[in-house]
Amino acid sequence: MRVLAIDPAVRNTGYAVLEGEARHPKVLTYDVISIPSRLPQSAALSAIRTHLVNVIQTYQPDEVAVEGIIYVQSHQTAISMGAARAAALIAAADHGLPVYEYAPRKIKMAVVGKGSADKNQVAFMVRALLGLAETPPPDAADALAIALAHLQAADPLKAKLLDRRLV
Repeated sequence: MRVLAIDPAVRNTGYAVLEGEARHPKVLTYDVISIPSRLPQSAALSAIRTHLVNVIQTYQPDEVAVEGIIYVQSHQTAISMGAARAAALIAAADHGLPVYEYAPRKIKMAVVGKGSADKNQVAFMVRALLGLAETPPPDAADALAIALAHLQAADPLKAKLLDRRLV
């Protein structure tokens, strides 16, 4: 299985493509789509979609995994995150890819073993589990963690740990 995992945000969307199964995943790529703050939100959303379409065309994933909606105190932040998520979902839908959603606590539990883990703990474990030479940037590490959680959810021995919801 090849999965594209996305940690959506308007200014810094992390993504990763992993291949294989939960026990032996192979990292094909990961990065952060960084959008300058001087660009209006509409241009940022278009750039996110375009970049993800290019990743989809290059790596031909079988499925897409995204982080579920998180609780935020600001309505403005929630709206922006929802818009970035929509840009990612449209890129996947345009290519007929099934999209699965994972709650942030479940992702952290799958990768770190603790649902309240912080970003540094997630990045450290992602590096260790995938045998990376260096720690990825936080948003890319989050996308790698989402991909790992998705591969675990597809593993019949670990599937009970994660709620695998189709968006």
